[in-house]
Amino acid sequence: MRFFPVTIPADTVSLADYERHFHERAAPGVRAYVSGYAADGISFRENRAALDALRLVPRILRDLSGATARSEMFGLPLDYPIILAPAAYHKLVHSDGEIATVMAAGMTRTWMTVSTQASVTLEEIARHASAPLWFQLYCQFRPEDTLKLVRRAEDAGYKALVLTADAPINGIRNVEQRTGFALPQDITAINLRDCEPRGDSPMRAGSPVFQGILDGAPTWKTLEWLCGQTSLPVLVKGVLHPDDAAMALDAGARGIIVSNHGGRVLDTVPAPVYVLAGIAGRIRGRVPVLLDGGIRRGTDVLKAIALGADAVLVGRPQLHALQVGGLSGVAHMLTILQTEFEAAMALMGLRSIGEADANLIWPASGSLAPIAP
Repeated sequence: MRFFPVTIPADTVSLADYERHFHERAAPGVRAYVSGYAADGISFRENRAALDALRLVPRILRDLSGATARSEMFGLPLDYPIILAPAAYHKLVHSDGEIATVMAAGMTRTWMTVSTQASVTLEEIARHASAPLWFQLYCQFRPEDTLKLVRRAEDAGYKALVLTADAPINGIRNVEQRTGFALPQDITAINLRDCEPRGDSPMRAGSPVFQGILDGAPTWKTLEWLCGQTSLPVLVKGVLHPDDAAMALDAGARGIIVSNHGGRVLDTVPAPVYVLAGIAGRIRGRVPVLLDGGIRRGTDVLKAIALGADAVLVGRPQLHALQVGGLSGVAHMLTILQTEFEAAMALMGLRSIGEADANLIWPASGSLAPIAP
């Protein structure tokens, strides 16, 4: 690893600034992969629009002595309710890849979810970690290969597993298709080197979907099997329906991640924040509920917490910051978001995230009726 000093542009004071600089600097194919979306990008854009449409109503003159953003999850202290989402191929945007990201996460006391499609081995990432790690799985491989990944994560000290359940196949990504994006030969999903798909026949480019690949797609039985194979908590990512959240708990899941995969899989599905309160209301605190999708400001984090989330996941911004500033960029980006969240808490009159509830949120329409679970 090189970790050469990097000069972050002086006007980089928000996550949007990192995104702007990323688009100015990254090659067209890389931009298409990182910032692309499914089909027409309706869900992708709505992830942000839905958060923007919500209004915060502060409470004033409250005693803020001893205020803290800390909470707890799975018996571990969580300094901020902000966790790095699984994002593939960090080496695509910076030569230090996931090593720089995990070191920045440790510097800012941020938990990180390592992607199945990481471009660095999960063991090497763990060796550089100083904050808790989760490991993400797709479970589209032979059971013995999936189990091998689980054991590797357990042995390396990962604290939880995240089953991504909303992408049995890739979405229709026209943005990538138009640029002809392909991974460079020296960047691979290195942890999957010896894994074989469960389906009978791989999906060929330009061919219909139903040609065997879905034979290996995970089901509720897969989730139940996975939960029975490990003592680590298993979270299910990609939940948008309250019934699925309840079924996940019945199958043994110990966490729910409300997500539409950043608008990268199926277009025109709702923004996660639209369905969050309903899912949180169905779960009723039995397991942690997290929100993934569109988080760019500390106020976004607070809105999610108020509507029932225990924490949020942040995906694309880590790659924007990694490309622009390497390790320093990711640490700076996370510090910005943490600082914004603390400022939002203080200006809303909150001493702890447990004090945030739906009564602090109004729709942009000006309705006097609060959004409630």
